[in-house]
Amino acid sequence: MLKDYINEKRQKKDILLMTHIVIGYPNIQTSYEIIDSMVKAGVDLIELQIPFSEPMADGPVILHANQKALANGITVQECMEFAENIAQKYDIPFLFMSYYNILFKYGLKTFISKMKEIGLYGAIVPDIPPEEGEEYISLMKKNNLAPIYIFSPSTTDDRMKFVQAQSDGFIYSVARKGVTGANTEFSQDLDEYIERCNKSTDLPIALGFGVKSKEDIEYLSGKVDIAVIGSEIIRIIDNGKLSDIEKFIKQIGISK
Repeated sequence: MLKDYINEKRQKKDILLMTHIVIGYPNIQTSYEIIDSMVKAGVDLIELQIPFSEPMADGPVILHANQKALANGITVQECMEFAENIAQKYDIPFLFMSYYNILFKYGLKTFISKMKEIGLYGAIVPDIPPEEGEEYISLMKKNNLAPIYIFSPSTTDDRMKFVQAQSDGFIYSVARKGVTGANTEFSQDLDEYIERCNKSTDLPIALGFGVKSKEDIEYLSGKVDIAVIGSEIIRIIDNGKLSDIEKFIKQIGISK
């Protein structure tokens, strides 16, 4: 379902845009307004991060947003209700992003059934490797949800083939080692890595970690299917007004 959506949209656009929010940051009402701004600006799909106390794949910007949302008292149930409300309101795919402890404590089967019920398309859970995720992967696919796995520059060709076989929807390719939010060098090395990613799977490729400008989007256009912008959106929330989100997305050249 998610793969088909991406492939259909890609027939009309050189590259799609996926953005990211931390639910409940800076508060739950503003989270609704942020989603509205993103959708109006033409974003193609959105990651909804359920806050977690130890978000190991995230850099200081998103880490701070997680900590603030948790300090505000956000709960997993509130995140479910938020996701249900926006999935019913907007016609683009929404995905959960979080860490496995959240799913485990909620109850894996119950969590995935709820995702299906409220109309999400898939999930990114970076700390559950495919070797240990048999039950998770099976339940996701039985519910027509996409378990989205990750390539990195250090992933070998053989492992890429293994990972993609467990995945659905798209592959999330991180542009460099490390966590979100730091600078990424867009260079020949990145081109070679993207080429390896594309050769290893017939799933769409999303590239994130350090994507934050019109120049980055132009560089990636035609090389990957989806550009992912996360930390930069939170920086805009921290430093500007909500209207700046829509202006930023339009400025980088992503529109319906």
